Amino acid sequence: MDNNLSVTRLAGALGAEVRGLSLANVTPDEIVTIKSLLLEHLVLFFPDQFLDINAHVALGRHFGKLESHPHLNNPFTQNSELFELAASHGGVADEWHSDITFQRHPSVMSILNMVKCPSVGGDTLWASAYAAYEALSPPLRDLCDGLTALHDAAPHGKSEITAIHPMVRVHPETQRKGLFVNEHFTRRIVELSHQESALLLEYLTRWIASPRFTVRYHWQDGTIAMWDNRCTQHFVLTDFDEERIIQRVTVAGDTPEAAEPPRWEPYVRTESVGATSRYDRQLNDHLGRRIMTLDNNS
Repeated sequence: MDNNLSVTRLAGALGAEVRGLSLANVTPDEIVTIKSLLLEHLVLFFPDQFLDINAHVALGRHFGKLESHPHLNNPFTQNSELFELAASHGGVADEWHSDITFQRHPSVMSILNMVKCPSVGGDTLWASAYAAYEALSPPLRDLCDGLTALHDAAPHGKSEITAIHPMVRVHPETQRKGLFVNEHFTRRIVELSHQESALLLEYLTRWIASPRFTVRYHWQDGTIAMWDNRCTQHFVLTDFDEERIIQRVTVAGDTPEAAEPPRWEPYVRTESVGATSRYDRQLNDHLGRRIMTLDNNS
């Protein structure tokens, strides 16, 4: 490791600040080092980088194929691989989430460039899905291991776009287990009734946001952040009233690996159940589309 490299842990659960690297001129050996640090710390911060769009995109390509945001427009730049969000008065995603989990292959990692940050407010928090899972009681961990959850793109106005993922996913490189449900995109536990699902999801999404599982970062202009979407969630504080401009590239996704196969069948109600049937309609529709797809591919 380069003697000029400085790595400072920021919290017990996750997060480190890295100095001594120029991400605009990163070498193959330095990419290997960054990947190793990311597996260890889950989210990394590189102050004083000030990358332009081309350098930002070039950096992202070292980690895999880049993908554009599937729904949000990008009116500020001409590069389809980079998404820019300019916000003021708190116009940001202020719910805990891992990026685009409503897709069959959620993103692997994200690289964010803080182009302009408010003088006060606008911090971002990350949570370790590993730590949250490992701190559950053994019976609750065992229950979650055998469950799956339905995610949708309702926050983007597209609730018909859905995917089912394991509630506990195994990281393909570390082999550690982490909770894989979030308040922004997760709608329903597949194997439970809607009442049971609502109770357990509310508990788990609050649990992962417990302060002991998190790190909070106060931005400066020119800072680059990288995080692993497979084992973290993040949340932006909306306590600012100045312009906040971020640019982000996203590494294309993979298939979440389950801790174990689902141990129960989906909780599907097909009989006439009156007004409560609306709670099962989205899950029934998703399962019906999946069956049709399997039939068409057979």
